[in-house]
Amino acid sequence: MSIFPTKILLATDGSEEASLAAATASGLARRTGSELHVLTVGPEYPYYELPDYPARFEEVVEAQRRETREVLDEQLRKIEESGATVEEAHLEMGIPPGRAIVHLGEELGAGVVVVGSRGRGPMRRVVMGSVSSSVVHHAHCPVLVVRGEGRDHLQGRILLALDGSEDSLAAARTAVDLADSLESELHVVYVGEIRPVYHPERHGYHALYEEFEKRAQELLDEQVKQVESAGGTVAKAHLRMGRPDEEIVVLGEEIAAGLIVTGSRGLGGIRRALMGSVSDSVVRHAHGPVMVVRR
Repeated sequence: MSIFPTKILLATDGSEEASLAAATASGLARRTGSELHVLTVGPEYPYYELPDYPARFEEVVEAQRRETREVLDEQLRKIEESGATVEEAHLEMGIPPGRAIVHLGEELGAGVVVVGSRGRGPMRRVVMGSVSSSVVHHAHCPVLVVRGEGRDHLQGRILLALDGSEDSLAAARTAVDLADSLESELHVVYVGEIRPVYHPERHGYHALYEEFEKRAQELLDEQVKQVESAGGTVAKAHLRMGRPDEEIVVLGEEIAAGLIVTGSRGLGGIRRALMGSVSDSVVRHAHGPVMVVRR
């Protein structure tokens, strides 16, 4: 069953990358017939009250709320000018932004949360790197982290990174839905590891490249079959050997992928590929958007 149409929650702070995230979320909502919700989180409340100015705290909070509302209204204006429709706008104050984004996503039953990779806007922080990382780690649904040049990433190829774990299988279902909804080519990659194996007759450890490559090819073939049995059409399957995060990012550049889709962590196959640290690294180093999916 397709995850689309769904509710898409866009978290924005008015920064350049948040604006790019807004354009991506708007395009995704239009093309999938999904509801678009927009959230801006204001600063946490100041932890002070001057004795001589007891009203100062309220003044600061009200000024912060006005500033946050201005950022939200400006983003809404830009989104609507692009032809997208915002179902509902949300403003939160006084709580950490990562927590606010995750909480609202759960409250709405969002199918996808969209964030920029870092924030540099008027409030100088909401969708910062640490915030997007927090959302990736704690959201109950797929998280799309957007970065890159101001272009339409939804027109490019989709690169799906697999390792046979349950999270990567969930990522496969999401990538199939995206490729179908966006009419994009779906590419699949499996990164095999090379480990030294002790051979008594050789008196030492040796990395048998051909044996590891053969096993990795078998695992890739198995997972391509699973993707196709789920209704996906794989334009090309790629086998890479080495560090998973590095190989995924490099391949994404080589094929000009508009989007990379990964599981949030991997426990299947040869017990390593898309571990949390790997998906985190892909999010940090990819040149374009990355969607991280958990079960």
